[in-house]
Formats: sequence, structure tokens, C-alpha cells
Amino acid sequence: MTEILFYHLTESLREAALPPLVEKSLERGWRVAIQTASEEERDRLDELLWTFRADSFIPHGRDDEDGAERQPVLLTTASGNPGKADIRFFVEGAAVAGVEDYQRVVVMFDGHDSDELAAARAEWKRLKQGDHSLTYWQQGEGGRWQKKA
Repeated sequence: MTEILFYHLTESLREAALPPLVEKSLERGWRVAIQTASEEERDRLDELLWTFRADSFIPHGRDDEDGAERQPVLLTTASGNPGKADIRFFVEGAAVAGVEDYQRVVVMFDGHDSDELAAARAEWKRLKQGDHSLTYWQQGEGGRWQKKA
């Protein structure tokens, strides 16, 4: 059974919240896929993962590059799992699909973006009907994650 976590951003932006979660996934030995709804966001995250912190970077590649399937972190706009990722992050309102192919799925959405919020609510309702373990996390004061459901 796939564990599905909904991460509701209320205190910080995706560019601050996503990299530490990806780092923790890599520390667990997991391969990671990050799916965006647009190529523009995929490319923006590509830059971010190289520069988000002065003393480190997250090794990664994009789905439009050679050898994408060998990357420890793959940025993609497409469904599918060519890199055999263990965890998949769906961001920017990307359509959630193929969740059974992963140990864990994270649906990260911006609580200040009405489209992302509506998409996340619809996905919660849809996935709740399946055979998955769903949890809902919301940022509290200082950006710390608090389990709400």
C-alpha cells in the first residue's frame, strides 16, 4: 500500500519547503521523482536544486536530458517512472497518477493558490476512496509541519 502525504504550504514557498524533503528522501536511500505541471516550473526547480543552499546541492536531472533514468532525482512533467523512483512529489497542481508505483507519494500544494488548493482537495477525495494510507500535513508557525489528518 502506498503512503500518500498531502503537504499544505501556508508559511513558506515551495522553493523553501521542497529541497529539505528531497534531501531526507535521498538520505533514506530513495530515488526521487518530482513532477510539475509545466516545463517552466520544472526548469525553475532545476536551477533551485543546484543553488538552494550555498554549501550543498541536490544531484538531479530533467526528463528531457540524456540519462534521465539514472538520476537520483528526476524532474519531470510526464507520468511514468523511468528512474524507478521510490517516492514521487507532485507539485504545482500536477495530475496525480500511478501512485501504486511508489512507496510514498507527496502532494505538495500552495495554500495561497486557489487552483492548487482546489486540485489538492479533489485529489484527496479521489485517493481517499482507494486502498491507500493518506495523511494531511499543514505548515504551522515557523514553517514546521503539523499532522492534521
